[in-house]
Amino acid sequence: MKYTLIVLLTYAAVMLGITVFLTKKENNIERFCVGNRNTGWMVSALSIAATWIWAPALFTSTENAYTKGFAGLFWFLVPNVLCLILFIPFAKKIRKEMPEGITLSGYMYEKYHSKAVRNIYLFQLSTLSVLSTGVQLLAGSKILSMLTRIPFVAMTVIMAVIAFSYSQFSGIKASILTDAVQMVLMLVISIGFVVFSVKNGGGLETLVTGLGGATGNARALFSNKGWEIFLGFGLPTMIGLISGPFGDQCFWQRAFCVKKDRIGRAFLVGALLFGIVPLSMGLLGFIGAGIGYVAEDTGVVNFELICTLLPAWMVIPFLFMIVSGLLSTIDSNLCAISSLTTDIFKEKTLKKTKFVMILLLVFGIVVANIPDLTVTHLFLIYGTLRAATLLPTIFTLKGIKLKPQGIVTGIISALLIGLPIFGYGNIQGIAIYKTMGSLLTVILSGVVALAISRKRGIQNG
Repeated sequence: MKYTLIVLLTYAAVMLGITVFLTKKENNIERFCVGNRNTGWMVSALSIAATWIWAPALFTSTENAYTKGFAGLFWFLVPNVLCLILFIPFAKKIRKEMPEGITLSGYMYEKYHSKAVRNIYLFQLSTLSVLSTGVQLLAGSKILSMLTRIPFVAMTVIMAVIAFSYSQFSGIKASILTDAVQMVLMLVISIGFVVFSVKNGGGLETLVTGLGGATGNARALFSNKGWEIFLGFGLPTMIGLISGPFGDQCFWQRAFCVKKDRIGRAFLVGALLFGIVPLSMGLLGFIGAGIGYVAEDTGVVNFELICTLLPAWMVIPFLFMIVSGLLSTIDSNLCAISSLTTDIFKEKTLKKTKFVMILLLVFGIVVANIPDLTVTHLFLIYGTLRAATLLPTIFTLKGIKLKPQGIVTGIISALLIGLPIFGYGNIQGIAIYKTMGSLLTVILSGVVALAISRKRGIQNG
């Protein structure tokens, strides 16, 4: 108990110290949101990687490797890396077309001069920030509460306060700098876990044995079991992940922050660095399956395996990694929501911006405390939510002009039809509904937007 509290307090002190001593308290709202627009590519890459390490990268990767074997980890890991690479040309394009921009919703407003388009994007981006913050608080507090005996609700509040303490000081500069430090920690610790786990878990032979997962029959991608995993988990996951950066203000915000001629390099290196962490956590899951470990709670099987296979003191670096991974995303969400306030309020002030940051944390705490909600459920739901704006965003950035009514109707159709079908399938565990819901969420927004736009005589730009 006391060691966990020491880890948490040390983490908070280090991040706040880095922020206070290495950045300047920011009083200008534009610099609070996008800095000086000349952040270096390496620190940006580390920040992009850390921001993309949501709770699923740390927990779901191990859970899927353990329960679904190689097929489960493959369909989680590969789209996770590819989505950041596929995002590169669009990040370059938005920066070229709107060099003084701050948000995706602001870009869409500039293109269509429609408050309805701006508002539907604000709704999607803001809701995603709430759900993302909720899942980070849920995952982190679950373990930290168990170790410290501090009530779960209180732990969600503690984590929220820590993230806010340094994020509100200098905004995006604090987020990017602390993200970089957090990512270095996560890389070192996750690689160390694999090395020690292989050594203590029976060697590479055990790891290879575990490629089939706990059931032993999920090794091949295109076996009957492999197809079952693809349809029930892989396809909806892939749709949600590929949509990920496109529907997340955190990444558009970083596209506006990094040096203009280093955007591609920052996102490419960030994608590769990110991949190391879920891969390492996945290998841990294979080792657990290979030694025949029976998990008490598959959602935190990585923690159980570390406690089982490794010396007791290694729980401490694990906690540092968990706290780093989860809070790096929370502080990025805080900066994302702060940037969205520039589209919400006519009179832009830091006081309003910081108030909205606090509101985000309050809503995130509420989401985290919904009974019987799991990390994987939330991950799949907000992954599908991101897909609702994917095609209208891509069409616009590719120069295909749409009608505002088409964009709004398309996104609403996706949210009202695709998302509920997916949600039902997700809650009931019915693969066909999850797949249909994911596909409908992506397709409806694009098809409806195009159909209405063409009906009104809009041509490609």
